[in-house]
Amino acid sequence: MPLSPSHAPPAGRREVLAWCLYDFANSAFPTLITTVAYSVYFKQVVAGGGGRGDFLWGLSLSLAMMLALLVTPPLSAVADRRGARKRMLLAYTGVCVGATALLAGVGPGMVGAGMILFVAATIGFEGGQVFYNAFLPDVSTPTTVGKVSGWGWGLGYLGGLLCLFLVKPLLSGGFAPENLPLFRASFAAVAAFYAVFTLPLIFWLRESRPAGGGPSPGSASPAGAFRELWRTFLSLREREGALRFLLAFLLYNDGIVTVISFSSIYAVTTLGFSMEETLTLFIAVQLSAGAGAFAFGYLADAWGARRTVLLTLANWCIVVIAAYFTTAKTAFFLISLLAGVSLGSSQAASRSLLASYVPPGGTAQTYAFYGACGKMSSILGPLVFGGVSALTGDQRAAILSVLFFFVAGGALLWTTPDPGNPGNEPVAGRGGRG
Repeated sequence: MPLSPSHAPPAGRREVLAWCLYDFANSAFPTLITTVAYSVYFKQVVAGGGGRGDFLWGLSLSLAMMLALLVTPPLSAVADRRGARKRMLLAYTGVCVGATALLAGVGPGMVGAGMILFVAATIGFEGGQVFYNAFLPDVSTPTTVGKVSGWGWGLGYLGGLLCLFLVKPLLSGGFAPENLPLFRASFAAVAAFYAVFTLPLIFWLRESRPAGGGPSPGSASPAGAFRELWRTFLSLREREGALRFLLAFLLYNDGIVTVISFSSIYAVTTLGFSMEETLTLFIAVQLSAGAGAFAFGYLADAWGARRTVLLTLANWCIVVIAAYFTTAKTAFFLISLLAGVSLGSSQAASRSLLASYVPPGGTAQTYAFYGACGKMSSILGPLVFGGVSALTGDQRAAILSVLFFFVAGGALLWTTPDPGNPGNEPVAGRGGRG
């Protein structure tokens, strides 16, 4: 019989902690590199500012997601068959850590190097996230998956916050010529933070046996890997609502990724935030996001993950509309706190909702589909924002374009059958848990 998470020995507290601490570790990358520091540095210093900087930043994000989308899914099939999820996770982590450290050498005008290294680091982060998420069914049960997912996201935001505090002295001087070496040193500090807090996962998290007891003939080949993925796709298709949820996630995650990727740029360029003010803003956002992830993780277990995600998407629509009309820094600060609550909660609830659809023996592949939808959405959203900004010269028009993704994703999720009953047990289906 294939070993699914329900047949594996239960995870101990140390394993759950190690899993959650990886979120604590890797959240330094999206916080400092994608959102707060490197994004603004790339646009203003490396690319020279303006709409061109927005477009090149959006292009970098889209290229990274396209490449990750091509590489990661077939590797996830190999990982499931060979019991290599942890090895893949650590390999991708090494790529992200190494490329992030090298960003410290990117100076003014080094657009090519700045894009290539960021693309490599993002591929490492996104690929690692697929294999990390695939351990969620191993470290939780059907009745605790929302809570454990929320713990991970909550600790993640605390990790991003701690790293932000640690590098704040390096960033506070902004882009003054004398401070640029310190500003770039913060990128190397992010890499070190990521590496250090990954150590508990290396030593404590167990790799369960592969489904079927070992790899099938040819499963390690590219063709065999895609056959494995196709079988997982067919299993998901037989689980009511799974593919519709993944499509909804593709749409609304587009909006989330775009907000994350351009929020600091928007604050600095359109509202005139200084780097010091931007750092203060995102410290507050990290706190609200962590609180949202923790609180809504419990809500997802008690109320249902699907309804929890819908609630957060309604809040995202309010955030985007309010940001479009806002001209004052104080108002934008309050709106950002509201966005932070939805940021942590929508991602944590989405991850726990997907766990209801995982077929036995296909965790990495299922989360690869989940990650693939995230990467596909991350291709379109940043390009739309950067393209609208470059064509109109108005970031307000660009931020309003994000509203479409939240409305469309929410509407599709609204029509998706809820996979859980009041006790939050998955709907029975072929290959499912009854």
